[in-house]
Amino acid sequence: MRVLVVQNYDNTGLGQVGAALAEAGADLDLRRPYKGDPLPDDATGHDAMVMLGGGQNALADDDYPYFPALLELTRDFAAKDRSVLGICLGSQLVARTFGGENKIGGASEFGWHKVSLTPDAKTDPVLGALPQDFPIFEWHDDTFALPENAVRLAGSDIAENQAFRIGRAVYGFQFHFEADRPMVKDWSTSFAPLIAERHPDWHDRLDGEMASNGADADAAGLAIARAWVATI
Repeated sequence: MRVLVVQNYDNTGLGQVGAALAEAGADLDLRRPYKGDPLPDDATGHDAMVMLGGGQNALADDDYPYFPALLELTRDFAAKDRSVLGICLGSQLVARTFGGENKIGGASEFGWHKVSLTPDAKTDPVLGALPQDFPIFEWHDDTFALPENAVRLAGSDIAENQAFRIGRAVYGFQFHFEADRPMVKDWSTSFAPLIAERHPDWHDRLDGEMASNGADADAAGLAIARAWVATI
């Protein structure tokens, strides 16, 4: 199992998705195109692709000129029926790939928030075993309208489209299910100045919110990661 991992921003990682891929014995091919790494020409050499998040928006082609090529690569993975996973920015890029409208701003969530599954999620191979509602870590300002051929799987009060599927195994997750408690603590340190500008009380809230939501969120996130890896 060879999996292409596209990192779009510093200090973003696979987290629980990495744990699930390691359990499956996957060989990871990490590319950082924002630092100049080339993207593959097509999906031929990989069984699946993961697109991680970032602080930029999904329409920032001028600053991230590899975005159009990444969209074409995503389409090729889908055409070859190979699993795709987009998280946060990655989900916004997946939506853009298949004709969804990106909406910049107006959907800010940060910290652990509740998401709710749709009726279609109950028969979905990745989300079907999850509780109807569960807490999960969020960090985004943007959202999107679903592509016409997408199946909506989860939403929240702030962002209606939190998870969706296209075809058999192309998935977009707005929420950071990969971010377990150690990753959130790391982000809280690595991005401390940025977080303090927007959420000055986060340092004081972190331990309490982690105690209230962390265990359930971590369990849900690992279940999602393992179920997606099973689609490869």
